[in-house]
Amino acid sequence: MQELLIGMEELNTELAELEAQAQRRRLQVVEEVLPGGRVRVAGQNLLNLSSNDYLGLAQDPRLIAAAQAAAARWGAGAGASRLVVGHLALHEEGEAHLAKFKGAEAAVIFPTGYMANVGTLAGLLGPGDVIFCDRLNHASIYDGIKLSGATLKRFPHRDLNRLEDLLRETGSARRRLIVTDSVFSVDGDLAPLQDLVNLKARYGTWLMIDEAHATGVFGEHGEGLAEAVGVSREVDIHMGTFSKALGSQGGYVAGDRRLVDYLHNRARSFIYSTALAPPVLGAIDAALKIVAQEPERRRYLLEEAEIFRRDLLAAGLDILGSETQIIPVLAGDNARTLAFAAELRAQGLMAVALRPPTVPPGRARVRFSLSAAHSREDLSRARQTVVATARKLGLGE
Repeated sequence: MQELLIGMEELNTELAELEAQAQRRRLQVVEEVLPGGRVRVAGQNLLNLSSNDYLGLAQDPRLIAAAQAAAARWGAGAGASRLVVGHLALHEEGEAHLAKFKGAEAAVIFPTGYMANVGTLAGLLGPGDVIFCDRLNHASIYDGIKLSGATLKRFPHRDLNRLEDLLRETGSARRRLIVTDSVFSVDGDLAPLQDLVNLKARYGTWLMIDEAHATGVFGEHGEGLAEAVGVSREVDIHMGTFSKALGSQGGYVAGDRRLVDYLHNRARSFIYSTALAPPVLGAIDAALKIVAQEPERRRYLLEEAEIFRRDLLAAGLDILGSETQIIPVLAGDNARTLAFAAELRAQGLMAVALRPPTVPPGRARVRFSLSAAHSREDLSRARQTVVATARKLGLGE
Protein backbone atom coordinates (compact mmCIF):
# COMPACT_ATOMS: atom_id res chain seq x y z
CA MET A 1 0.00 0.00 0.00
CA GLN A 2 2.86 2.37 0.88
CA GLU A 3 4.44 1.80 -2.55
CA LEU A 4 1.13 2.58 -4.22
CA LEU A 5 0.79 5.85 -2.28
CA ILE A 6 4.31 6.83 -3.28
CA GLY A 7 3.50 6.07 -6.91
CA MET A 8 0.37 8.22 -6.77
CA GLU A 9 2.34 11.08 -5.24
CA GLU A 10 4.78 10.86 -8.17
CA LEU A 11 1.82 11.28 -10.53
CA ASN A 12 0.72 14.32 -8.55
CA THR A 13 4.20 15.81 -8.89
CA GLU A 14 4.10 15.33 -12.66
CA LEU A 15 0.68 16.97 -12.81
CA ALA A 16 2.06 19.94 -10.89
CA GLU A 17 4.90 20.20 -13.42
CA LEU A 18 2.38 20.25 -16.25
CA GLU A 19 0.47 22.97 -14.41
CA ALA A 20 3.62 25.08 -14.06
CA GLN A 21 4.28 24.78 -17.79
CA ALA A 22 0.65 25.68 -18.69
CA GLN A 23 0.27 22.21 -20.22
CA ARG A 24 -2.21 20.55 -17.87
CA ARG A 25 -5.52 19.60 -19.47
CA ARG A 26 -8.89 19.44 -17.74
CA LEU A 27 -12.25 18.26 -18.92
CA GLN A 28 -14.97 20.86 -19.30
CA VAL A 29 -18.65 20.01 -19.33
CA VAL A 30 -20.77 20.99 -22.32
CA GLU A 31 -24.14 21.48 -20.68
CA GLU A 32 -26.13 21.73 -23.88
CA VAL A 33 -25.59 21.63 -27.64
CA LEU A 34 -27.52 24.51 -29.21
CA PRO A 35 -28.59 25.32 -32.78
CA GLY A 36 -26.33 27.36 -35.05
CA GLY A 37 -23.08 25.70 -34.00
CA ARG A 38 -23.35 26.88 -30.39
CA VAL A 39 -22.88 25.26 -26.99
CA ARG A 40 -23.62 26.19 -23.40
CA VAL A 41 -20.68 25.84 -21.03
CA ALA A 42 -20.78 27.00 -17.40
CA GLY A 43 -24.03 28.77 -18.19
CA GLN A 44 -22.51 30.75 -21.08
CA ASN A 45 -23.82 30.57 -24.65
CA LEU A 46 -20.75 30.24 -26.90
CA LEU A 47 -20.18 30.08 -30.66
CA ASN A 48 -18.41 26.73 -30.93
CA LEU A 49 -15.28 27.12 -33.03
CA SER A 50 -13.68 23.96 -31.63
CA SER A 51 -15.94 21.24 -33.03
CA ASN A 52 -15.19 18.88 -35.93
CA ASP A 53 -18.87 18.84 -36.90
CA TYR A 54 -17.91 20.52 -40.17
CA LEU A 55 -21.23 20.09 -41.99
CA GLY A 56 -23.46 20.60 -38.97
CA LEU A 57 -24.87 17.07 -39.23
CA ALA A 58 -24.47 15.96 -35.62
CA GLN A 59 -27.79 17.62 -34.72
CA ASP A 60 -29.52 16.97 -38.05
CA PRO A 61 -33.03 15.53 -37.45
CA ARG A 62 -32.51 13.02 -40.27
CA LEU A 63 -29.49 11.47 -38.56
CA ILE A 64 -31.32 11.37 -35.25
CA ALA A 65 -34.36 9.70 -36.86
CA ALA A 66 -32.14 7.16 -38.63
CA ALA A 67 -30.40 6.33 -35.35
CA GLN A 68 -33.74 5.86 -33.63
CA ALA A 69 -35.05 3.63 -36.40
CA ALA A 70 -31.93 1.45 -36.30
CA ALA A 71 -32.21 1.14 -32.52
CA ALA A 72 -35.87 0.15 -32.79
CA ARG A 73 -35.04 -2.55 -35.36
CA TRP A 74 -31.66 -3.83 -34.11
CA GLY A 75 -31.33 -2.71 -30.50
CA ALA A 76 -28.94 -0.40 -28.67
CA GLY A 77 -25.82 -2.57 -29.10
CA ALA A 78 -24.39 -5.17 -31.46
CA GLY A 79 -23.72 -7.63 -28.62
CA ALA A 80 -20.39 -9.05 -29.79
CA SER A 81 -17.36 -8.51 -31.97
CA ARG A 82 -17.82 -8.69 -35.72
CA LEU A 83 -16.15 -12.10 -36.10
CA VAL A 84 -18.35 -13.67 -33.43
CA VAL A 85 -22.05 -12.73 -33.85
CA GLY A 86 -21.80 -8.94 -33.97
CA HIS A 87 -21.74 -8.64 -37.75
CA LEU A 88 -25.33 -7.63 -38.42
CA ALA A 89 -26.93 -7.18 -41.81
CA LEU A 90 -26.82 -3.49 -40.91
CA HIS A 91 -23.01 -3.60 -40.88
CA GLU A 92 -22.95 -5.41 -44.21
CA GLU A 93 -25.27 -2.85 -45.81
CA GLY A 94 -23.40 0.08 -44.30
CA GLU A 95 -20.05 -1.10 -45.59
CA ALA A 96 -21.48 -1.71 -49.06
CA HIS A 97 -22.87 1.84 -49.07
CA LEU A 98 -19.53 3.19 -47.85
CA ALA A 99 -17.57 1.31 -50.54
CA LYS A 100 -19.86 2.76 -53.20
CA PHE A 101 -19.45 6.24 -51.72
CA LYS A 102 -15.66 5.87 -51.84
CA GLY A 103 -15.59 4.24 -55.27
CA ALA A 104 -13.79 1.23 -53.78
CA GLU A 105 -14.21 -2.52 -54.06
CA ALA A 106 -14.80 -2.94 -50.33
CA ALA A 107 -14.73 -1.16 -46.99
CA VAL A 108 -14.51 -2.04 -43.31
CA ILE A 109 -15.90 0.01 -40.43
CA PHE A 110 -14.02 0.33 -37.13
CA PRO A 111 -15.45 1.63 -33.84
CA THR A 112 -13.25 4.77 -34.04
CA GLY A 113 -10.86 6.45 -36.44
CA TYR A 114 -8.04 5.90 -33.97
CA MET A 115 -8.72 2.16 -34.06
CA ALA A 116 -8.83 2.19 -37.86
CA ASN A 117 -5.34 3.68 -38.09
CA VAL A 118 -3.82 1.58 -35.33
CA GLY A 119 -5.39 -1.67 -36.56
CA THR A 120 -4.54 -1.11 -40.22
CA LEU A 121 -0.89 -0.12 -39.76
CA ALA A 122 -0.15 -2.74 -37.11
CA GLY A 123 -2.01 -5.40 -39.09
CA LEU A 124 -0.42 -4.77 -42.47
CA LEU A 125 3.19 -4.14 -41.53
CA GLY A 126 5.77 -5.57 -39.16
CA PRO A 127 9.48 -6.03 -38.54
CA GLY A 128 11.42 -5.80 -41.79
CA ASP A 129 8.93 -3.32 -43.26
CA VAL A 130 9.33 0.47 -43.53
CA ILE A 131 6.71 3.18 -43.03
CA PHE A 132 7.33 6.72 -44.30
CA CYS A 133 5.43 9.19 -42.15
CA ASP A 134 4.90 12.94 -42.44
CA ARG A 135 6.09 14.62 -39.26
CA LEU A 136 2.67 16.22 -38.61
CA ASN A 137 0.57 13.09 -39.04
CA HIS A 138 -2.03 12.31 -36.39
CA ALA A 139 -0.97 10.58 -33.16
CA SER A 140 -3.01 7.48 -34.06
CA ILE A 141 -0.77 6.94 -37.09
CA TYR A 142 2.36 7.09 -34.94
CA ASP A 143 0.82 4.71 -32.42
CA GLY A 144 -0.05 2.25 -35.19
CA ILE A 145 3.50 2.38 -36.50
CA LYS A 146 4.90 1.76 -33.02
CA LEU A 147 2.64 -1.26 -32.53
CA SER A 148 3.52 -2.66 -35.96
CA GLY A 149 7.22 -3.06 -35.20
CA ALA A 150 8.03 -1.67 -38.65
CA THR A 151 10.86 0.81 -39.11
CA LEU A 152 9.67 4.42 -38.94
CA LYS A 153 11.14 6.86 -41.45
CA ARG A 154 9.79 10.28 -40.58
CA PHE A 155 10.19 13.10 -43.07
CA PRO A 156 9.76 16.87 -42.43
CA HIS A 157 6.26 18.16 -43.09
CA ARG A 158 5.45 17.93 -46.82
CA ASP A 159 9.16 17.65 -47.65
CA LEU A 160 9.07 15.49 -50.76
CA ASN A 161 12.80 15.77 -51.42
CA ARG A 162 13.59 14.20 -48.06
CA LEU A 163 10.92 11.57 -48.60
CA GLU A 164 12.48 10.61 -51.92
CA ASP A 165 15.90 10.32 -50.29
CA LEU A 166 14.42 7.92 -47.73
CA LEU A 167 12.71 5.90 -50.45
CA ARG A 168 16.01 5.50 -52.29
CA GLU A 169 17.74 4.32 -49.10
CA THR A 170 15.23 1.57 -48.25
CA GLY A 171 14.78 -0.38 -51.45
CA SER A 172 15.51 -3.73 -49.80
CA ALA A 173 12.63 -3.61 -47.31
CA ARG A 174 9.92 -6.28 -47.50
CA ARG A 175 6.95 -3.90 -47.57
CA ARG A 176 7.04 -0.13 -47.79
CA LEU A 177 4.19 2.28 -47.15
CA ILE A 178 3.85 6.05 -47.31
CA VAL A 179 1.21 7.38 -44.91
CA THR A 180 -0.12 10.91 -44.61
CA ASP A 181 -3.04 12.93 -43.37
CA SER A 182 -4.79 14.56 -46.31
CA VAL A 183 -5.90 17.55 -44.21
CA PHE A 184 -3.55 18.18 -41.29
CA SER A 185 -5.57 18.79 -38.16
CA VAL A 186 -3.10 21.09 -36.41
CA ASP A 187 -2.06 23.45 -39.24
CA GLY A 188 -5.09 23.05 -41.51
CA ASP A 189 -3.00 22.59 -44.65
CA LEU A 190 -3.16 19.92 -47.36
CA ALA A 191 -0.95 16.99 -48.27
CA PRO A 192 0.62 17.12 -51.77
CA LEU A 193 -1.32 14.04 -52.87
CA GLN A 194 -0.48 14.14 -56.58
CA ASP A 195 3.25 14.30 -55.82
CA LEU A 196 2.91 11.48 -53.27
CA VAL A 197 1.11 9.34 -55.84
CA ASN A 198 3.95 9.98 -58.30
CA LEU A 199 6.57 8.95 -55.71
CA LYS A 200 4.68 5.83 -54.67
CA ALA A 201 4.47 4.73 -58.32
CA ARG A 202 8.14 5.49 -58.97
CA TYR A 203 9.41 3.55 -55.95
CA GLY A 204 6.84 0.75 -55.77
CA THR A 205 5.33 1.49 -52.35
CA TRP A 206 1.84 1.50 -50.91
CA LEU A 207 0.16 4.83 -50.19
CA MET A 208 -2.26 5.26 -47.28
CA ILE A 209 -4.10 8.53 -46.64
CA ASP A 210 -6.04 9.61 -43.56
CA GLU A 211 -9.05 11.60 -44.77
CA ALA A 212 -10.50 12.20 -41.29
CA HIS A 213 -10.76 15.97 -41.74
CA ALA A 214 -11.46 15.82 -45.48
CA THR A 215 -14.27 13.25 -45.74
CA GLY A 216 -17.50 15.11 -46.48
CA VAL A 217 -15.69 18.41 -47.02
CA PHE A 218 -13.66 17.97 -50.21
CA GLY A 219 -14.48 16.45 -53.58
CA GLU A 220 -17.47 16.72 -55.88
CA HIS A 221 -19.29 14.01 -53.94
CA GLY A 222 -17.62 14.65 -50.58
CA GLU A 223 -15.32 11.62 -50.74
CA GLY A 224 -12.31 13.61 -49.61
CA LEU A 225 -9.17 15.27 -50.91
CA ALA A 226 -8.19 12.30 -53.09
CA GLU A 227 -11.41 12.77 -55.06
CA ALA A 228 -10.87 16.53 -55.27
CA VAL A 229 -7.34 16.04 -56.64
CA GLY A 230 -8.38 13.17 -58.92
CA VAL A 231 -6.10 10.48 -57.50
CA SER A 232 -8.56 8.18 -55.71
CA ARG A 233 -7.69 5.15 -57.85
CA GLU A 234 -3.96 5.59 -57.23
CA VAL A 235 -4.31 5.53 -53.43
CA ASP A 236 -4.04 2.01 -52.01
CA ILE A 237 -5.57 2.55 -48.58
CA HIS A 238 -8.27 5.13 -47.88
CA MET A 239 -8.90 5.79 -44.21
CA GLY A 240 -11.42 8.22 -42.75
CA THR A 241 -13.93 8.88 -40.02
CA PHE A 242 -17.65 9.39 -39.50
CA SER A 243 -17.12 11.43 -36.33
CA LYS A 244 -16.32 14.76 -37.98
CA ALA A 245 -18.13 16.06 -41.08
CA LEU A 246 -20.49 13.06 -41.05
CA GLY A 247 -21.70 13.93 -37.57
CA SER A 248 -21.65 10.46 -36.03
CA GLN A 249 -18.94 8.08 -34.80
CA GLY A 250 -16.52 5.49 -36.15
CA GLY A 251 -13.70 5.05 -38.61
CA TYR A 252 -13.28 3.22 -41.89
CA VAL A 253 -10.81 1.80 -44.36
CA ALA A 254 -11.71 1.41 -48.03
CA GLY A 255 -9.81 -0.13 -50.92
CA ASP A 256 -9.13 -3.45 -52.62
CA ARG A 257 -11.32 -6.34 -51.47
CA ARG A 258 -8.21 -8.35 -50.57
CA LEU A 259 -7.04 -5.54 -48.30
CA VAL A 260 -10.35 -5.53 -46.42
CA ASP A 261 -10.36 -9.32 -46.09
CA TYR A 262 -6.81 -9.18 -44.74
CA LEU A 263 -7.80 -6.59 -42.13
CA HIS A 264 -10.68 -8.83 -41.02
CA ASN A 265 -8.00 -11.36 -40.15
CA ARG A 266 -5.11 -9.20 -38.93
CA ALA A 267 -6.39 -5.88 -37.53
CA ARG A 268 -6.57 -6.52 -33.79
CA SER A 269 -8.61 -3.37 -33.10
CA PHE A 270 -11.27 -4.83 -35.42
CA ILE A 271 -11.06 -8.45 -34.29
CA TYR A 272 -11.16 -7.84 -30.55
CA SER A 273 -13.63 -4.94 -30.34
CA THR A 274 -17.39 -5.07 -29.99
CA ALA A 275 -19.07 -4.08 -33.24
CA LEU A 276 -20.27 -0.53 -33.70
CA ALA A 277 -23.76 -0.01 -32.25
CA PRO A 278 -26.80 -0.11 -34.59
CA PRO A 279 -27.97 3.46 -33.86
CA VAL A 280 -24.55 4.77 -34.92
CA LEU A 281 -24.72 2.76 -38.16
CA GLY A 282 -28.15 4.20 -38.87
CA ALA A 283 -26.81 7.73 -38.48
CA ILE A 284 -23.78 6.93 -40.67
CA ASP A 285 -25.98 5.70 -43.50
CA ALA A 286 -28.13 8.82 -43.35
CA ALA A 287 -25.04 11.05 -43.32
CA LEU A 288 -23.53 9.39 -46.40
CA LYS A 289 -26.73 10.11 -48.33
CA ILE A 290 -26.87 13.74 -47.20
CA VAL A 291 -23.21 14.37 -48.04
CA ALA A 292 -23.71 13.05 -51.57
CA GLN A 293 -27.01 14.87 -52.14
CA GLU A 294 -26.29 18.25 -50.54
CA PRO A 295 -22.98 19.62 -51.88
CA GLU A 296 -24.06 23.15 -50.92
CA ARG A 297 -23.08 22.41 -47.33
CA ARG A 298 -19.39 21.92 -48.13
CA ARG A 299 -19.40 24.74 -50.68
CA TYR A 300 -20.68 27.15 -48.05
CA LEU A 301 -18.16 25.87 -45.52
CA LEU A 302 -15.19 26.27 -47.85
CA GLU A 303 -16.33 29.71 -49.02
CA GLU A 304 -16.62 30.96 -45.45
CA ALA A 305 -13.29 29.38 -44.53
CA GLU A 306 -11.61 31.26 -47.37
CA ILE A 307 -13.06 34.56 -46.10
CA PHE A 308 -11.98 33.74 -42.54
CA ARG A 309 -8.41 32.99 -43.63
CA ARG A 310 -8.25 36.10 -45.83
CA ASP A 311 -9.34 38.47 -43.06
CA LEU A 312 -6.94 36.98 -40.50
CA LEU A 313 -4.06 37.18 -42.96
CA ALA A 314 -4.96 40.79 -43.79
CA ALA A 315 -4.68 41.56 -40.07
CA GLY A 316 -1.13 40.20 -40.06
CA LEU A 317 -1.91 37.03 -38.14
CA ASP A 318 0.11 33.88 -38.78
CA ILE A 319 -2.34 31.14 -39.78
CA LEU A 320 0.46 28.65 -40.49
CA GLY A 321 -0.42 28.05 -44.14
CA SER A 322 -4.00 26.91 -43.53
CA GLU A 323 -5.92 26.00 -46.70
CA THR A 324 -9.04 24.52 -45.14
CA GLN A 325 -11.83 24.92 -42.58
CA ILE A 326 -9.21 24.40 -39.84
CA ILE A 327 -7.58 27.77 -39.19
CA PRO A 328 -4.91 28.17 -36.47
CA VAL A 329 -3.50 31.46 -35.22
CA LEU A 330 0.04 31.18 -33.91
CA ALA A 331 0.45 32.73 -30.46
CA GLY A 332 3.84 31.28 -29.47
CA ASP A 333 4.19 30.59 -25.76
CA ASN A 334 1.70 28.59 -23.72
CA ALA A 335 0.64 31.36 -21.35
CA ARG A 336 -0.24 33.81 -24.13
CA THR A 337 -2.10 31.09 -26.00
CA LEU A 338 -4.21 30.29 -22.95
CA ALA A 339 -4.85 34.01 -22.41
CA PHE A 340 -5.93 34.33 -26.06
CA ALA A 341 -8.42 31.47 -25.74
CA ALA A 342 -9.72 32.76 -22.39
CA GLU A 343 -10.30 36.27 -23.74
CA LEU A 344 -12.15 34.89 -26.76
CA ARG A 345 -14.32 32.81 -24.47
CA ALA A 346 -15.17 35.88 -22.39
CA GLN A 347 -16.44 37.40 -25.63
CA GLY A 348 -18.57 34.41 -26.57
CA LEU A 349 -16.21 32.31 -28.72
CA MET A 350 -15.07 28.80 -27.84
CA ALA A 351 -11.74 28.02 -29.51
CA VAL A 352 -9.20 25.46 -28.39
CA ALA A 353 -5.65 26.31 -27.28
CA LEU A 354 -3.14 23.81 -28.69
CA ARG A 355 0.05 23.44 -26.66
CA PRO A 356 2.97 21.00 -26.45
CA PRO A 357 3.19 18.08 -26.84
CA THR A 358 0.46 18.45 -29.50
CA VAL A 359 2.60 21.17 -31.12
CA PRO A 360 6.35 21.94 -30.80
CA PRO A 361 7.54 24.18 -27.94
CA GLY A 362 7.11 27.84 -28.80
CA ARG A 363 4.52 27.02 -31.48
CA ALA A 364 1.34 27.05 -29.40
CA ARG A 365 -1.71 28.34 -31.19
CA VAL A 366 -5.47 28.84 -30.95
CA ARG A 367 -7.27 26.70 -33.51
CA PHE A 368 -10.58 27.63 -35.11
CA SER A 369 -12.75 24.95 -36.74
CA LEU A 370 -15.57 26.25 -38.90
CA SER A 371 -18.89 24.54 -39.53
CA ALA A 372 -21.68 24.84 -42.08
CA ALA A 373 -23.92 25.27 -39.04
CA HIS A 374 -22.40 28.71 -38.41
CA SER A 375 -24.26 31.64 -39.95
CA ARG A 376 -22.44 34.24 -42.04
CA GLU A 377 -23.31 36.86 -39.43
CA ASP A 378 -21.82 34.83 -36.59
CA LEU A 379 -18.66 34.10 -38.55
CA SER A 380 -18.27 37.77 -39.46
CA ARG A 381 -18.52 38.78 -35.81
CA ALA A 382 -16.13 35.99 -34.88
CA ARG A 383 -13.49 37.22 -37.33
CA GLN A 384 -13.70 40.74 -35.95
CA THR A 385 -13.43 39.45 -32.39
CA VAL A 386 -10.43 37.24 -33.18
CA VAL A 387 -8.54 40.08 -34.88
CA ALA A 388 -9.29 42.60 -32.13
CA THR A 389 -8.34 40.15 -29.38
CA ALA A 390 -5.14 39.12 -31.14
CA ARG A 391 -4.04 42.75 -31.47
CA LYS A 392 -4.80 43.34 -27.80
CA LEU A 393 -2.34 40.55 -27.00
CA GLY A 394 0.32 41.92 -29.37
CA LEU A 395 -0.32 39.54 -32.27
CA GLY A 396 -0.59 40.72 -35.89
CA GLU A 397 -0.22 44.29 -37.07
